[in-house]
Amino acid sequence: MPLALLALAIGAFGIGTTEFVIMGLLPEVAGDFGVSIPTAGLLVTGYALGVVLGAPLMSVLGTKVSRKRMLMLLMVLFIAGNLLSAFAPAFAVMLIGRVVASLAHGAFFGIGSVVAADLVAPDKKAGAIAMMFTGLTVANVVGVPLGTFVGQSAGWRVTFGIVAALGVVGLIGIAKLVPDMPKAEGVRLRHELAAFKNAQVLLAMAMTVLGFGGVFAAITYIAPMMTHVAGFADGSVTWLLVLFGLGMVGGNLIGGKYADRALMPMLYVSLGALAVVLALFTLTAHNKVLAAVTIALIGALGFATVPPLQKRVLDQAHGAPTLASAVNIGAFNLGNALAAWLGGMVIAGGFGYTSPNWVGAALAASALLLAFLSAALERRDGAANSAVVAGSAPVEQQAAVHH
Repeated sequence: MPLALLALAIGAFGIGTTEFVIMGLLPEVAGDFGVSIPTAGLLVTGYALGVVLGAPLMSVLGTKVSRKRMLMLLMVLFIAGNLLSAFAPAFAVMLIGRVVASLAHGAFFGIGSVVAADLVAPDKKAGAIAMMFTGLTVANVVGVPLGTFVGQSAGWRVTFGIVAALGVVGLIGIAKLVPDMPKAEGVRLRHELAAFKNAQVLLAMAMTVLGFGGVFAAITYIAPMMTHVAGFADGSVTWLLVLFGLGMVGGNLIGGKYADRALMPMLYVSLGALAVVLALFTLTAHNKVLAAVTIALIGALGFATVPPLQKRVLDQAHGAPTLASAVNIGAFNLGNALAAWLGGMVIAGGFGYTSPNWVGAALAASALLLAFLSAALERRDGAANSAVVAGSAPVEQQAAVHH
């Protein structure tokens, strides 16, 4: 794997840290600005919506410049957003900083996926994408717990200052290590938009929303579930999330490795197993050991779907994959927001703290059904194309004889 992937992984590490570290620092931020915890929660919601909107917007702007230059510009935007958050004099300014940083998120992973895939041989593309996403998964194991500790000890502003510094390291790495890759000749915005007419691209994005949404339905409410149902102390939630992050790291690397060998079977196994494990979590959540194991499995199975789904979008949007790749990253965040809302609805409905696990299982099972549908449509189209080729052969032979 080329060194350029390391630079992309460092950028991904910074982005992953800033996305999730805010969840552990909400009380400190709320206290400093004199706002309620739900109001401070807008820093999470605002970021997620910024990713969904920013992914297509920044990718469209990026069609005018080379991919390397666009990655560098996105890191500059990321640095600016985190510095704005670190020095924000008022809550509204910090919210703006969060949104500015989020605008870089979707396009960075979208364009970065295309660049990573182009850096390696065709049979290693999913592995290269997984290598870049390793930065995001490791952020959940190292960056988020460390950032939370620093924020609680030295102040949350220090955390965001460190994240901005990580962005500078990522920017330098991209400038030095990523080769200059000019945008594909003849590819314009209309070609990028045309990818969305492809049913397979839309199906892959729907699988992304539902599959990873299943993970977030459960993980969003992991703190009340583990403290009220499993009986863990409040302080245990941090290391349980580290377990989840370790699962993500392993699942991401395994998903990348096997997606290069058999992409659709990898999706069948990971989505099917995810649906089963999420359903079982309603039972295992009542036992500390089983709950901890299940959390790691959810992280592993959930992120095992990421490299194959991202590669599926790149394969189906061949020729003009940048916008579709970035929008698929937005789809992850859309799934997160949708699942968190549905999980909150069932808890509010009085079904208990484990009820979001059933929501997650249903979402993952729905994604599995879409994977079967996608494969069936692909087989049908392949058979139809073969029939057309076979049917045209005699005509061509007749024409040759006549000539």
